[in-house]
Formats: sequence, structure tokens, C-alpha cells
Amino acid sequence: MIKAVLFDLDGTLIDTNRLIAESFKYAFKKELNEDKTDEEVSKFFGQPLRDSFINLGEELCEKMIVTYRDYNEEIHDTMCNEFNGVTETLEKLKSNGFKLAIVTSKRRALAERGMKINNILEYFDAIITPEDTSDHKPKPGPVLKACEVLEVEPKEALMVGDSNFDLMSGKSAGAKTCGVNYTAIPIELLKECKADYYIDNIEDLLHIV
Repeated sequence: MIKAVLFDLDGTLIDTNRLIAESFKYAFKKELNEDKTDEEVSKFFGQPLRDSFINLGEELCEKMIVTYRDYNEEIHDTMCNEFNGVTETLEKLKSNGFKLAIVTSKRRALAERGMKINNILEYFDAIITPEDTSDHKPKPGPVLKACEVLEVEPKEALMVGDSNFDLMSGKSAGAKTCGVNYTAIPIELLKECKADYYIDNIEDLLHIV
């Protein structure tokens, strides 16, 4: 029985796909003079920035993170809107007694900022960010931490996300998993994870839980 629903934030509840793609492309262009396509950068979605850039070497990795974050924060508020049906779905889940958490690779300050802009912060009982765990998606740590805070067993939780990293984290923690078909990430990456469910819009969750 599902008692808690855990959500990734970007690309799942909030449409920041263009924001993230442009931030990655800006960092690669500024620091490496490389022009990246949307498809190329989409493969980095859903994991901490350090994991995206570490193969470039420690020094360049740090520069890329700073450049990405500076640009991302500059344009963030103009490219951050909830997907259709999100507020209505969260309201129905809460009214039916489900515990809700955000499990994101985004820093807490910026995650909460995006949630406040879209008036969804109030619905969540927990927000798990990279500051809260020593390991990150696709490892199980973030999902396990959310379950601990919500006081549910992993098998009683459903992890919902637009990234293969979300699904891998949920599966490795022992939670049920749900991929969103409206992802900006190559859909085959989500399908390879063999999630328990796949949905075309966020309101489909209500039929699952």
C-alpha cells in the first residue's frame, strides 16, 4: 500500500527543462567554447552538477559549476512554471492522506524558490536536497532519507521522476517507481529502468495511488 509520494522537482512538477538546458549550454560555451545540443545536455538532467562535470577534471568542474549556477540563477524566475494539473493533483493527494516529499538534486534555496513561485511549497512534508545526504541520485540515499523523515517504509513510497536517475534511486531504495513520459530526457533512458508505472500527465498519479 502506498502511503507516501516522493517527487523529483525539475522536469516533474516544474517545467524548468529550457532553463536547465540553456544553463548547461551556456557553461559549455563559456568555459570550453563548445556548442551543445538540447539532446546532448539532456543526458545530464537529474543528477548533481558535480557528477555532470567531474569527468572534466576537478578544477574545470568547479568552474563549470559556478558558471552554470550564476547563469541559472540569473534567468531562473522567468523559466520556472508548474506543469498542468500539478496543484490540483497535490491538493487531492494531501486531502486523501498521502505524505508528500520532494527529492531533488537541486540546492535547497533554489528548490524552495521555484516551489514558492508556483505556490506548491505548502503541500510538502519534507524536502530532500543534496545538502541532506552524503550520496545522491542514482544512489538510494535521497529516497531513503525522505522515507525516514516521512516515517514510512520504502516499500510504502512511490518515487516519481522524469530522469533515469530518479527511477534508479527509487528502485535501489526499494520504493515503487513512476516515470513521466513528458520528460525532456531521451525516453529510452526512462524505459530502460523498467519503472512500475509510466504516466502521460501528473494527474494520472491519482489512478495509481
